[in-house]
Amino acid sequence: MTVIVILALVALFIGLRLYSVLGERTGHEQQPILKPADSDARVQQPVAPVAPAPQPAADADLAYLPMAGPGVRALLAADPTFDVARFLEGAQAAYRMILEAFWKGDLEAIRPHADDSVFDAFSTAVEQRRKDELVLDNRLVAIEQTVISSATLEHSVAFVTVRFEADIAAVTRDSAGEVVAGSMTDAVQTRDLWTFRRDTASRDPNWLLVETDEEE
Repeated sequence: MTVIVILALVALFIGLRLYSVLGERTGHEQQPILKPADSDARVQQPVAPVAPAPQPAADADLAYLPMAGPGVRALLAADPTFDVARFLEGAQAAYRMILEAFWKGDLEAIRPHADDSVFDAFSTAVEQRRKDELVLDNRLVAIEQTVISSATLEHSVAFVTVRFEADIAAVTRDSAGEVVAGSMTDAVQTRDLWTFRRDTASRDPNWLLVETDEEE
């Protein structure tokens, strides 16, 4: 009987020792895996919005020469709606349209866009070509650069001179269609200075061509 009691006490002692060891966490146990209530549910991680790629800042030197800066700023102060980029787009379109109309001898297309002195110069040149029975077969190959070279403001009237660098294939033909000058295969680089005028106090947004020249 005594032996049985002793064995029981030993078994109890060993059981308490095992519990004291196995019941403690050592810090290396595997963490329990929690099963989601809904097997189809997925946790969406918040996605940081992707910032748009930074656009290169507009370089003022590409829009107007440094010497034109004060005039451009004065124009902007007088007319806050003035947009340099939009103006240059319009000037480039006018340059192409007026040149092509002049080459064709279409004076009616030029009339609304030029003042009297410029229109008279174009008209005189066209009439002289007709008297000489010559035809211009020119083509504007490309406009390489359009930049404001000067800008002034006289009271409310703005004058902006634009320098156009363009490649033009120029051919002059006689009444029989024979080439008397130029070549369609060799483009000539030109640098034209065109001055546009607009009254900033007027509601008319259009600019008028008031002078044409070539840069030497």
